[in-house]
Amino acid sequence: MSSDSHATYIKSAPERMNYIDGYTPVSYVAPHSSLERGSTWTGMGLLLSALAGVGAVLFGIASNSVGQQQENWLLYVIIGAVFAVVGGIIGTLLIMKGRAPYRRYVKETGRVH
Repeated sequence: MSSDSHATYIKSAPERMNYIDGYTPVSYVAPHSSLERGSTWTGMGLLLSALAGVGAVLFGIASNSVGQQQENWLLYVIIGAVFAVVGGIIGTLLIMKGRAPYRRYVKETGRVH
């Protein structure tokens, strides 16, 4: 084997995940792991913070439904809905981006663990 073929293999290795048959990689250190991607954790944080927007929407609706009304209940509903939708969409997209290597791993190897 010449050194040129070895160099070509190293260059193409990141494009394709080459695992030995029967080897199950450890999830924390595997190249396909979603746990080591910042986009996955940022997306999860955005999804959780989007729940605050849902809470603002519920607060606005509830404050309008009782006898004493909040002056700006509709503003709470609008801002909460925008925050929840934007945070939910961006969070979902970031999680999908962070999980892309795992989806590629499952597609290439057929493993689901």
